[in-house]
Amino acid sequence: MTRRRMVALAGLSLAALIATPALSCTTVCLLDGARPVVAYNYDFDPPEGLVLVNKRGMAKQSALRAQPATWTAAYGSVTFNQFGRDNPTTGVNEKGLMVSLMWLDETRYPAADHRPAIGILEWIQYNLDRHASVAEALAAGEAVRPMSRIPIHYLFADAAGDVAVVEFLDGKLVAHRGQTLPVRVLANSTYEASLAALGTATRRGDVPTSLSSLDRFVRAAVLARSAAADPIARGFEILASVAQPDFTRWSLVYDLGAGEVHFRTDGNAAIRRVVLSGLDFSCGTPVKMLDVTAAGAGDVTRDFADYTLAANRALIEASFTKTPFLRAIPAAGRDTAAAHPEATSACAAPK
Repeated sequence: MTRRRMVALAGLSLAALIATPALSCTTVCLLDGARPVVAYNYDFDPPEGLVLVNKRGMAKQSALRAQPATWTAAYGSVTFNQFGRDNPTTGVNEKGLMVSLMWLDETRYPAADHRPAIGILEWIQYNLDRHASVAEALAAGEAVRPMSRIPIHYLFADAAGDVAVVEFLDGKLVAHRGQTLPVRVLANSTYEASLAALGTATRRGDVPTSLSSLDRFVRAAVLARSAAADPIARGFEILASVAQPDFTRWSLVYDLGAGEVHFRTDGNAAIRRVVLSGLDFSCGTPVKMLDVTAAGAGDVTRDFADYTLAANRALIEASFTKTPFLRAIPAAGRDTAAAHPEATSACAAPK
């Protein structure tokens, strides 16, 4: 099997994986005062994952075989990855820009055109690598073309408290921000439909309790209205209220102003904390990794180890094998997916 065929096979299978209805997820912003906090539930089947320290100054190339985007990271970041390096589901960079993904059936990406193409998980890494704020990300939102069969949408937030929902509807990028984003919550329905559901529930004086997308949106929106002395603890409380038994694997609360991410997993309820100012993002030092399922509590900033291809390959093996849609991927295809970042990335030459 040629390398191109293996990459294509891996991409198609990853698409099938993310398309499973288990990928629900919920994001809610708590923006009282000058402390922007964002809480995110990642809902899926496998629990495995790596927390990765990604370096600034790294030149990269998309794994897509047709018109792959290339870029150089201007900023370092911390990301949570289940499908391998450079394919995060959420993360934050050293400037305080945060991105999370959620499933959306209505998504339709732009048709092929002259622009470089990029995978929908790679697009998260691309934005964290390239942009310092929501405004910058939106200004360059159409520089590359996200490409997939997987329908998802995104929430962006930054250290200044700016927030945007980004959806791809009818082949066009649609952004809600400022006055068009009165409620800073996102689940698995279009933002427009979610707002309508909240309006209906408000008129009824009702707070729904089911785990449907619209009910999770409404519940999170209502709970987020209450001020809290400890917004980190409040974030975890809201995430617990919208968690899905047997599917919510990771719960994260980003303190964007402080440059910290707090997280717990279904296998370890202890809250762990990563402080970005305590990490080395320089390109001349190794990429770092931390097993998201590992034991521990409190500040784990110093617990990161050097990234290895073997660990990336083991992550892909575990997540693919535990997911019916990925079990047919042969070893050679898994090898190629795991090796791509090191095969195509390097510290960029100084200008």
